[in-house]
Parts: sequence; C-alpha cells; structure tokens
Amino acid sequence: QLKVNVACVLIANEENSSELGIGVDELAKRGMIAHLKKGPVFWVDAADKHPCLGTAGMVAWQLKAKGKLFHSGLPHQGINAMEMAMDAVSYMQNKFYEDFPPHENEKRYGFVTCSSMKPTQWSYPGGGVNQIPGEATICGDVRITPFYSADQAIQSLKGYADELNRDLSKLGTRGPVAKYVLPDGTKGQLELTIMGSSVSGIAVTLDSPGNTVLCEATKEVLGECNPYSLTGSLPLVKELQDEGYDLQIMGYGLMKTYHAKNEYGLLSDFGDGFKVMTKIVQKLNDKA
Repeated sequence: QLKVNVACVLIANEENSSELGIGVDELAKRGMIAHLKKGPVFWVDAADKHPCLGTAGMVAWQLKAKGKLFHSGLPHQGINAMEMAMDAVSYMQNKFYEDFPPHENEKRYGFVTCSSMKPTQWSYPGGGVNQIPGEATICGDVRITPFYSADQAIQSLKGYADELNRDLSKLGTRGPVAKYVLPDGTKGQLELTIMGSSVSGIAVTLDSPGNTVLCEATKEVLGECNPYSLTGSLPLVKELQDEGYDLQIMGYGLMKTYHAKNEYGLLSDFGDGFKVMTKIVQKLNDKA
C-alpha cells in the first residue's frame, strides 16, 4: 500500500479559452486541488521525454498603420501605410532586443533561444497595384523568457508605438520622396492592439523534490537525462506555481510534429512515460 496519494487531473480546456470555468484554473479557484500543494505536481504537456525546465510567456500583438491612399505616380502626396508598418515593426524589434537582451539564467536553464519579437501575419484592405496603400496591418507575437514578465513586454510595446506616434521622424523614410508626415500636416498613425490574454512563462524550481525525482526517474528509464527549456508557451503553469505548487513539466509527444498536419506521437514513447511516472511514484513513496 502506498504511503503517498496520487491524483490525476484531466484538463478540459488547456487550449480553449472560449469555454471558461471548466479547466484546472477553475479547480484551483475553487480550492479543489489545494491538497496537491503538499507534493510535486507534474504537468504532462511537453515533448521528447526529457524534463522541461522552462517555457516562455507569450504576447500576441497587432500593429495597424494608417497612411494616405494616393496614386503611385504621385508618391509625394501619399503616405505609404505598408512601408510605415514595416519600418515601425523594425524599429520596435530593435527597441525590444535592447530592452530584453539574453538573460544570464537562460543558459542555466538550457533555453534554446532568448526572448523574441517577430511579425507572423500581414494584411491590407486591397487595391490596385498603382495605388499607395492607406492602411496595412501586421500581427505577430512576443515570446519572453520567464526571467522577464509578459506585462513588462506589453508595456514596452505600447511605449514603442506611443513614441513613434509622437515623432514619426524616428522611422526615417524610404527614398527621397516618401514621407510619413506631409507638408500640409497630414500624418501617419500607428495603432497597437494586444490580442487576447497574455501567457506567463515559467522556470521550474530546480532544487525541489519534484525536479529531483523526475530527473532520477528519467535517467533510469532512458539511460540519460537531458533537461531543456524552450520559448514555446504553456498556459496556467505559472499561475499554479505562484499559488505554491511545486510544478514540474514533462511530456512524451514529438516536438518535431508540433502543429503538423498529421501531429502524432509514438506508443513506445508513451510507454517510457508510463515507466517514468511509476518510478516517480515509487521514489516519492520511498521518501515518505
């Protein structure tokens, strides 16, 4: 008979924020998993079988540039929103990497990359090839290592956009006739929107009982233990850690198939995961 209790929580809405009040966040809110604070919690949602020591926070953003639609044969009378959006994103990226450089703890945790800001989507209302576009929108995300906060990143992005709106001359221009402020006073404008809710990053506690037994069990099953961190994001985990849970991260899918058209895992890897879990329970029981 075990001297420790083992609880399994199946998460209903880990990646579906449209359905609220049914996931582990609601369980924590109601105090229904408070008893798990007495022992380690293993979040099984990483990949490649080795312990995951950290994940990144995530902020999705949208930058809309508003210029002045005009005939492309008279570029001095228009404000090219497409060029302004590109230049603004480049300016904001440069500022971002100054404000969020690689952190000393990223090497300790084995992060594959540092924090990043990049565009991932582009759109504009459409028009003729001979028209200077009056509006363009770029969307993207920030991945922020857990040694910075997602709120810091949000405030910085807003500050960059405000700074440019106060002085668009910081962008320079493309060519001798392009302008973002016309002689008659007409100015381009940038609108930054934070899309949805941000996700906080996490760095697990390295010297905790949970991390110790996870690494020991992994090595016994696989013959080696190679912990890693990456700037993918997991919802809820940081919030649970902040509430006092010794949260550790593991997983047995394949990272190379993340979001692939035919995402899959190997039954043999899941079998290894089951062996790791049984060893974790045994080790915690032996120490009880």
